[in-house]
Amino acid sequence: MTIKECAEFLRLRDDYLILTHRKPDGDTLGSAAALALGLRSVGKRAVILENPEITPRYAALFGGLGIFGASDGGGKTIVAVDTASPKLFPDNAKKLGAIAALAIDHHPSNTRYAENLCLDSNAAACGELVFAVLNELGADVGAETATAIYIAVATDTGCFSYGNTTADSFRIASETARLGADVAELNRVLFRAKSKSKIALEGYIYSNIVYSHGGRAAVLTIPAEILARTAEDDLENIAAIPASAEGVIIGITLRELADEIRVSVRTAPGCDANVFSGRFGGGGHAQAAGFSIKQPLADAQSRIAEAVDGLFGK
Repeated sequence: MTIKECAEFLRLRDDYLILTHRKPDGDTLGSAAALALGLRSVGKRAVILENPEITPRYAALFGGLGIFGASDGGGKTIVAVDTASPKLFPDNAKKLGAIAALAIDHHPSNTRYAENLCLDSNAAACGELVFAVLNELGADVGAETATAIYIAVATDTGCFSYGNTTADSFRIASETARLGADVAELNRVLFRAKSKSKIALEGYIYSNIVYSHGGRAAVLTIPAEILARTAEDDLENIAAIPASAEGVIIGITLRELADEIRVSVRTAPGCDANVFSGRFGGGGHAQAAGFSIKQPLADAQSRIAEAVDGLFGK
Protein backbone atom coordinates (compact mmCIF):
# COMPACT_ATOMS: atom_id res chain seq x y z
CA MET A 1 0.00 0.00 0.00
CA THR A 2 1.41 3.38 -1.03
CA ILE A 3 1.21 6.58 0.99
CA LYS A 4 -1.60 7.79 -1.25
CA GLU A 5 -3.50 4.50 -0.87
CA CYS A 6 -3.01 4.61 2.89
CA ALA A 7 -4.41 8.13 3.07
CA GLU A 8 -7.40 7.08 0.97
CA PHE A 9 -7.99 4.09 3.27
CA LEU A 10 -8.05 6.43 6.27
CA ARG A 11 -10.29 8.92 4.46
CA LEU A 12 -12.97 6.31 3.78
CA ARG A 13 -13.15 4.91 7.31
CA ASP A 14 -13.71 6.21 10.83
CA ASP A 15 -13.70 5.33 14.54
CA TYR A 16 -9.99 4.54 14.80
CA LEU A 17 -8.25 2.65 17.57
CA ILE A 18 -4.47 2.96 17.29
CA LEU A 19 -2.11 0.38 18.74
CA THR A 20 1.50 0.81 19.87
CA HIS A 21 4.12 -1.82 20.66
CA ARG A 22 5.25 -3.07 24.06
CA LYS A 23 8.03 -1.13 25.78
CA PRO A 24 6.86 1.87 23.75
CA ASP A 25 9.53 4.20 22.42
CA GLY A 26 9.34 7.65 20.92
CA ASP A 27 8.61 6.39 17.42
CA THR A 28 5.60 4.21 18.17
CA LEU A 29 4.13 6.78 20.58
CA GLY A 30 4.94 9.78 18.40
CA SER A 31 3.53 8.06 15.32
CA ALA A 32 0.35 7.10 17.17
CA ALA A 33 -0.11 10.57 18.66
CA ALA A 34 0.43 12.32 15.34
CA LEU A 35 -1.93 9.95 13.56
CA ALA A 36 -4.66 10.40 16.16
CA LEU A 37 -4.35 14.18 16.12
CA GLY A 38 -4.20 14.30 12.33
CA LEU A 39 -7.27 12.10 11.92
CA ARG A 40 -9.18 14.25 14.39
CA SER A 41 -8.27 17.34 12.40
CA VAL A 42 -10.16 15.95 9.39
CA GLY A 43 -13.24 15.06 11.43
CA LYS A 44 -12.46 11.45 12.33
CA ARG A 45 -12.80 9.81 15.73
CA ALA A 46 -9.45 8.45 16.85
CA VAL A 47 -7.95 7.28 20.15
CA ILE A 48 -4.85 5.36 21.13
CA LEU A 49 -5.26 2.21 23.19
CA GLU A 50 -3.63 2.85 26.54
CA ASN A 51 -0.25 1.18 26.72
CA PRO A 52 0.41 -0.10 30.25
CA GLU A 53 4.17 0.00 29.66
CA ILE A 54 4.47 3.69 28.83
CA THR A 55 7.23 5.33 30.88
CA PRO A 56 6.88 8.54 32.91
CA ARG A 57 8.92 10.58 30.41
CA TYR A 58 6.64 9.73 27.50
CA ALA A 59 3.51 9.90 29.63
CA ALA A 60 4.46 13.48 30.46
CA LEU A 61 5.08 14.32 26.79
CA PHE A 62 1.88 12.80 25.42
CA GLY A 63 -0.51 12.47 28.36
CA GLY A 64 -2.02 15.93 28.07
CA LEU A 65 -3.18 15.52 24.47
CA GLY A 66 -6.37 13.63 25.33
CA ILE A 67 -5.64 10.89 22.80
CA PHE A 68 -5.42 7.82 25.04
CA GLY A 69 -8.52 5.81 25.84
CA ALA A 70 -9.19 2.33 27.21
CA SER A 71 -11.26 0.28 24.81
CA ASP A 72 -12.06 -3.28 23.87
CA GLY A 73 -11.84 -2.31 20.21
CA GLY A 74 -15.45 -3.18 19.44
CA GLY A 75 -16.53 -1.62 16.15
CA LYS A 76 -13.22 0.18 15.72
CA THR A 77 -10.96 0.44 12.70
CA ILE A 78 -7.76 -0.87 14.24
CA VAL A 79 -4.46 0.63 13.09
CA ALA A 80 -1.05 -0.44 14.36
CA VAL A 81 2.01 1.78 14.09
CA ASP A 82 5.70 0.87 14.22
CA THR A 83 4.94 -2.75 15.12
CA ALA A 84 6.47 -5.53 13.04
CA SER A 85 4.75 -8.53 14.59
CA PRO A 86 1.67 -9.35 16.71
CA LYS A 87 3.94 -10.75 19.42
CA LEU A 88 5.27 -7.21 19.98
CA PHE A 89 1.96 -5.83 21.23
CA PRO A 90 1.41 -5.41 24.98
CA ASP A 91 -0.98 -7.92 26.52
CA ASN A 92 -4.04 -5.67 26.27
CA ALA A 93 -3.50 -5.25 22.51
CA LYS A 94 -2.61 -8.76 21.35
CA LYS A 95 -6.16 -9.79 20.36
CA LEU A 96 -6.76 -6.44 18.71
CA GLY A 97 -3.52 -6.61 16.75
CA ALA A 98 -4.61 -9.92 15.28
CA ILE A 99 -7.53 -8.16 13.59
CA ALA A 100 -5.76 -4.94 12.61
CA ALA A 101 -7.16 -3.37 9.46
CA LEU A 102 -3.96 -1.43 8.78
CA ALA A 103 -0.34 -1.36 9.88
CA ILE A 104 1.99 1.54 9.18
CA ASP A 105 5.57 0.45 9.65
CA HIS A 106 9.20 0.78 8.59
CA HIS A 107 10.57 -2.55 9.81
CA PRO A 108 11.69 -4.92 7.02
CA SER A 109 10.86 -7.79 9.37
CA ASN A 110 7.13 -6.92 9.37
CA THR A 111 5.16 -10.20 9.29
CA ARG A 112 2.24 -8.71 7.29
CA TYR A 113 -0.21 -9.57 10.05
CA ALA A 114 -2.54 -6.67 9.25
CA GLU A 115 -5.16 -6.72 6.52
CA ASN A 116 -3.39 -3.79 4.86
CA LEU A 117 0.22 -2.69 5.18
CA CYS A 118 1.90 0.63 4.44
CA LEU A 119 5.58 -0.24 4.68
CA ASP A 120 8.78 1.59 3.74
CA SER A 121 11.89 -0.03 5.17
CA ASN A 122 14.00 2.88 3.87
CA ALA A 123 12.28 5.29 6.24
CA ALA A 124 14.32 6.06 9.34
CA ALA A 125 11.21 6.16 11.50
CA CYS A 126 7.56 5.22 11.26
CA GLY A 127 6.87 8.85 12.06
CA GLU A 128 8.20 9.80 8.63
CA LEU A 129 5.51 7.65 6.99
CA VAL A 130 2.79 9.04 9.26
CA PHE A 131 3.86 12.58 8.37
CA ALA A 132 3.61 11.77 4.66
CA VAL A 133 0.19 10.13 5.13
CA LEU A 134 -1.14 13.12 7.06
CA ASN A 135 0.04 15.51 4.36
CA GLU A 136 -1.62 13.36 1.69
CA LEU A 137 -4.79 13.27 3.79
CA GLY A 138 -4.82 17.07 4.06
CA ALA A 139 -4.65 16.96 7.85
CA ASP A 140 -3.97 20.06 9.89
CA VAL A 141 -0.45 19.56 11.24
CA GLY A 142 -0.22 22.00 14.12
CA ALA A 143 2.38 22.36 16.84
CA GLU A 144 1.20 19.34 18.86
CA THR A 145 1.19 17.03 15.83
CA ALA A 146 4.55 18.40 14.69
CA THR A 147 5.95 17.76 18.16
CA ALA A 148 4.80 14.13 18.01
CA ILE A 149 6.40 13.65 14.59
CA TYR A 150 9.66 15.21 15.77
CA ILE A 151 9.78 12.89 18.79
CA ALA A 152 9.22 9.89 16.51
CA VAL A 153 11.94 10.81 14.04
CA ALA A 154 14.49 12.18 16.50
CA THR A 155 14.35 9.19 18.83
CA ASP A 156 14.62 6.57 16.10
CA THR A 157 17.62 8.33 14.56
CA GLY A 158 19.40 8.96 17.86
CA CYS A 159 18.97 12.71 17.41
CA PHE A 160 20.01 12.30 13.76
CA SER A 161 23.27 10.52 14.57
CA TYR A 162 22.45 6.92 13.55
CA GLY A 163 23.23 5.45 10.15
CA ASN A 164 19.53 5.23 9.27
CA THR A 165 19.26 9.04 9.16
CA THR A 166 18.41 10.31 5.67
CA ALA A 167 17.88 13.61 3.93
CA ASP A 168 14.15 13.07 4.49
CA SER A 169 14.77 12.81 8.23
CA PHE A 170 16.37 16.25 8.27
CA ARG A 171 13.70 17.68 5.97
CA ILE A 172 10.89 16.43 8.17
CA ALA A 173 12.61 17.69 11.31
CA SER A 174 12.93 21.10 9.67
CA GLU A 175 9.25 21.05 8.79
CA THR A 176 8.23 20.17 12.36
CA ALA A 177 10.29 23.07 13.70
CA ARG A 178 8.59 25.40 11.21
CA LEU A 179 5.21 24.06 12.31
CA GLY A 180 5.86 24.80 15.98
CA ALA A 181 7.76 21.92 17.56
CA ASP A 182 10.15 23.23 20.22
CA VAL A 183 13.09 21.11 19.04
CA ALA A 184 15.60 22.60 21.49
CA GLU A 185 13.48 21.70 24.53
CA LEU A 186 12.60 18.30 23.09
CA ASN A 187 16.27 17.53 22.50
CA ARG A 188 17.04 18.50 26.08
CA VAL A 189 14.31 16.27 27.51
CA LEU A 190 14.94 13.32 25.20
CA PHE A 191 18.72 13.28 24.85
CA ARG A 192 20.54 15.46 27.38
CA ALA A 193 18.61 15.36 30.66
CA LYS A 194 19.66 12.37 32.78
CA SER A 195 18.50 11.19 36.15
CA LYS A 196 21.13 10.36 38.74
CA SER A 197 20.11 6.70 38.44
CA LYS A 198 20.80 6.77 34.71
CA ILE A 199 24.24 8.25 35.31
CA ALA A 200 24.89 5.42 37.78
CA LEU A 201 23.66 2.86 35.23
CA GLU A 202 25.94 4.25 32.55
CA GLY A 203 28.84 3.94 34.97
CA TYR A 204 27.99 0.26 35.40
CA ILE A 205 27.71 -0.19 31.63
CA TYR A 206 31.08 1.35 30.80
CA SER A 207 32.73 -0.82 33.44
CA ASN A 208 31.14 -4.09 32.37
CA ILE A 209 31.31 -4.28 28.57
CA VAL A 210 33.12 -7.44 27.47
CA TYR A 211 35.03 -7.27 24.18
CA SER A 212 35.96 -10.23 22.00
CA HIS A 213 37.19 -11.11 18.52
CA GLY A 214 39.85 -8.46 18.51
CA GLY A 215 37.53 -5.78 19.81
CA ARG A 216 35.04 -6.26 17.00
CA ALA A 217 32.30 -7.59 19.29
CA ALA A 218 31.08 -5.97 22.51
CA VAL A 219 28.63 -7.68 24.86
CA LEU A 220 26.96 -6.09 27.87
CA THR A 221 24.91 -8.02 30.41
CA ILE A 222 22.67 -6.16 32.83
CA PRO A 223 21.58 -8.58 35.57
CA ALA A 224 18.23 -8.48 37.29
CA GLU A 225 19.59 -6.90 40.47
CA ILE A 226 20.86 -3.88 38.51
CA LEU A 227 17.59 -3.55 36.57
CA ALA A 228 15.63 -3.72 39.83
CA ARG A 229 17.01 -0.35 40.89
CA THR A 230 16.81 1.24 37.44
CA ALA A 231 13.83 3.21 36.12
CA GLU A 232 12.50 2.16 32.72
CA ASP A 233 13.18 5.64 31.30
CA ASP A 234 16.85 5.19 32.21
CA LEU A 235 17.15 2.19 29.89
CA GLU A 236 16.36 4.09 26.71
CA ASN A 237 19.22 4.17 24.18
CA ILE A 238 21.59 2.14 26.37
CA ALA A 239 21.86 -0.50 23.63
CA ALA A 240 23.80 2.00 21.55
CA ILE A 241 26.62 2.23 24.10
CA PRO A 242 28.47 -1.09 23.48
CA ALA A 243 28.37 -0.50 19.72
CA SER A 244 29.79 3.02 20.12
CA ALA A 245 33.26 1.80 21.06
CA GLU A 246 35.82 2.33 18.31
CA GLY A 247 36.34 -0.78 16.19
CA VAL A 248 33.16 -2.54 17.35
CA ILE A 249 31.15 -4.10 14.54
CA ILE A 250 28.44 -5.68 16.66
CA GLY A 251 27.27 -4.55 20.10
CA ILE A 252 24.89 -6.78 22.06
CA THR A 253 23.04 -5.88 25.25
CA LEU A 254 21.34 -8.52 27.41
CA ARG A 255 18.79 -7.56 30.04
CA GLU A 256 17.80 -10.21 32.58
CA LEU A 257 14.07 -9.93 33.17
CA ALA A 258 11.85 -12.12 35.32
CA ASP A 259 10.69 -14.42 32.52
CA GLU A 260 13.11 -13.82 29.65
CA ILE A 261 16.41 -12.37 28.52
CA ARG A 262 15.77 -9.38 26.28
CA VAL A 263 18.55 -8.81 23.78
CA SER A 264 19.29 -5.67 21.73
CA VAL A 265 21.69 -5.74 18.80
CA ARG A 266 23.41 -2.75 17.22
CA THR A 267 25.81 -3.11 14.31
CA ALA A 268 28.08 -1.17 12.00
CA PRO A 269 27.31 -1.04 8.27
CA GLY A 270 28.13 -4.36 6.65
CA CYS A 271 26.92 -6.40 9.63
CA ASP A 272 23.17 -7.03 9.57
CA ALA A 273 21.54 -6.86 13.01
CA ASN A 274 18.22 -8.00 11.53
CA VAL A 275 19.77 -11.19 10.14
CA PHE A 276 21.65 -11.88 13.39
CA SER A 277 18.48 -11.40 15.45
CA GLY A 278 16.48 -13.50 13.02
CA ARG A 279 18.48 -16.54 14.07
CA PHE A 280 16.79 -16.20 17.46
CA GLY A 281 13.31 -15.47 16.13
CA GLY A 282 13.65 -11.70 16.38
CA GLY A 283 14.21 -8.91 13.91
CA GLY A 284 14.26 -5.20 13.27
CA HIS A 285 16.52 -3.12 11.07
CA ALA A 286 19.88 -3.67 9.42
CA GLN A 287 21.75 -1.80 12.15
CA ALA A 288 19.30 -2.11 15.05
CA ALA A 289 17.30 -5.20 15.99
CA GLY A 290 16.45 -7.44 18.91
CA PHE A 291 15.00 -10.66 20.25
CA SER A 292 14.15 -12.50 23.45
CA ILE A 293 15.43 -15.77 24.89
CA LYS A 294 13.36 -17.67 27.44
CA GLN A 295 16.29 -19.45 29.07
CA PRO A 296 18.49 -18.83 32.11
CA LEU A 297 20.99 -16.02 31.69
CA ALA A 298 24.02 -18.32 31.46
CA ASP A 299 22.39 -20.32 28.66
CA ALA A 300 21.46 -17.17 26.77
CA GLN A 301 25.00 -15.86 27.08
CA SER A 302 26.36 -19.15 25.75
CA ARG A 303 24.02 -19.17 22.74
CA ILE A 304 24.87 -15.60 21.86
CA ALA A 305 28.60 -16.26 22.22
CA GLU A 306 28.27 -19.16 19.78
CA ALA A 307 26.42 -16.95 17.31
CA VAL A 308 29.10 -14.28 17.57
CA ASP A 309 31.77 -16.94 17.04
CA GLY A 310 29.93 -17.97 13.91
CA LEU A 311 29.82 -14.38 12.73
CA PHE A 312 33.57 -13.88 12.96
CA GLY A 313 34.87 -17.43 13.09
CA LYS A 314 36.59 -18.73 16.21
